[in-house]
Amino acid sequence: MTESPDHLELRLGAVAHGGHMVARTDEGRVVFVRHGLPGELVRVRLTDRDPAASFWRADVTDVLEPVPGRREVHPWEQADALVAAGADRSPLGGAEFGHADLTTQRELKRHVIAEQLGHLAGHDWDGEVQPVAGESPDGTGWRTRLHLDVAPDGTPGMYPHRSTELGPVTDMPLATDAIRALAPWSLEYPGAARVDVAAPAGGAAPLLHVGLRPDAAPEQVTALRDRLSAWAGDRGVSVTARSPHERDTQLWAGTDHVQETLELPGATDPEPLRWRISPTGFWQIHRGAPGTLARAVLDGAGLRPGDSVWDLYSGAGLFTAVAARAVGPTGCVFAVEGSPVTSADAAHNLARAPHVTSVRGDVARVLTGPGGRGGHRGRGAAAASSRRGRGSTPRPPRPDVVVLDPPRAGAAKEVLAAVDRAAPRTIVYVACDPAALGRDLGRLRRRGWRIEGVEAFDLYPNTHHVEAVAVLNCEG
Repeated sequence: MTESPDHLELRLGAVAHGGHMVARTDEGRVVFVRHGLPGELVRVRLTDRDPAASFWRADVTDVLEPVPGRREVHPWEQADALVAAGADRSPLGGAEFGHADLTTQRELKRHVIAEQLGHLAGHDWDGEVQPVAGESPDGTGWRTRLHLDVAPDGTPGMYPHRSTELGPVTDMPLATDAIRALAPWSLEYPGAARVDVAAPAGGAAPLLHVGLRPDAAPEQVTALRDRLSAWAGDRGVSVTARSPHERDTQLWAGTDHVQETLELPGATDPEPLRWRISPTGFWQIHRGAPGTLARAVLDGAGLRPGDSVWDLYSGAGLFTAVAARAVGPTGCVFAVEGSPVTSADAAHNLARAPHVTSVRGDVARVLTGPGGRGGHRGRGAAAASSRRGRGSTPRPPRPDVVVLDPPRAGAAKEVLAAVDRAAPRTIVYVACDPAALGRDLGRLRRRGWRIEGVEAFDLYPNTHHVEAVAVLNCEG
């Protein structure tokens, strides 16, 4: 092994959760390495080498002995670690698996899921990571959302992994054609702190949202508004802005939301489902993710007309609306979302479904607070919905099925306990983090739940992220 103070030559071992390959120095110190593949001999630059730390971090700068599965050309040059090393800069974050072909990427993700489920949940998983239908051959063109941070001089950019130094963006191949055509990274945004772009998968007009700096000068905001209004008018895109000191969105051109639609094959109602989504509200990023996950949840839940459903961490109501249609007007859906922005979207999207109750609040508090302990038997969703305006939290009905789609950190222990006490016949758990999935499934298994199956989907090609849908039934 050839060494210098910041560079090492290492043989890479297995992939680890988080997108790293595990290596060891001659002295036995663990090094988590990004942009490599298991079995490769590489030269790396240390990005974190605290002598007191139990492990170090590094990026690959040169591949001395590649292995099958490494691509000859990275799909996004600015995220290519080898190109970045040659230019003496760090690669931008957001495509840390781009150096591997899609088959190899999915095998790496499969290994991580299997390891986490085995270690944390005691579950032997032998499934595969499935591609989304219609995926591009190189895993590009899927992002319908894009976030850019803005430097003090108004230049937008993205950060390298674990870096505070903003890097300029010249293109984003992972984004859809609609976002690339707008090229929001080519504009300047003086007075702004962040820019969010949403381009609905169905082809509806995109929206660009500007988050203003707290210290933005009035003349900066005026100039930015005039420039972006003219730019938006030429391209048929909406532009909104929000100041940290103002509650309401300023509408500069177009509308203050986008519309997402979904057609479910085989549904008895042929009318597409529709959702209004705010520019900073949550929606699945991959253009094919809503349909992929909705079908997986429906298959796993086995919903019947008249069923009662809890949709926890419900977002803007993707699974809520799908479940509401499946259970019909004789059933009910009780949805809980904590984000003020996204819960407002959910309330709007579900307002015309009288058998849906949409609650804004911390999921654990809603389920374990007064009236929420385990739910009660009954179908009074419409009556509960009418109480929302009086400051009381509606009492959840006892569920036949519970759907959970928690954030990356996973579900709170109190939530899992409340779900267990409610004794549904089926739990469907949607996870974007294999470690959180393994931990929470392990907790449910210890409470007597049986894992019926886990499906994994490659909703984030060219990154280490992966989505999974687990179905559990009670052992009793």
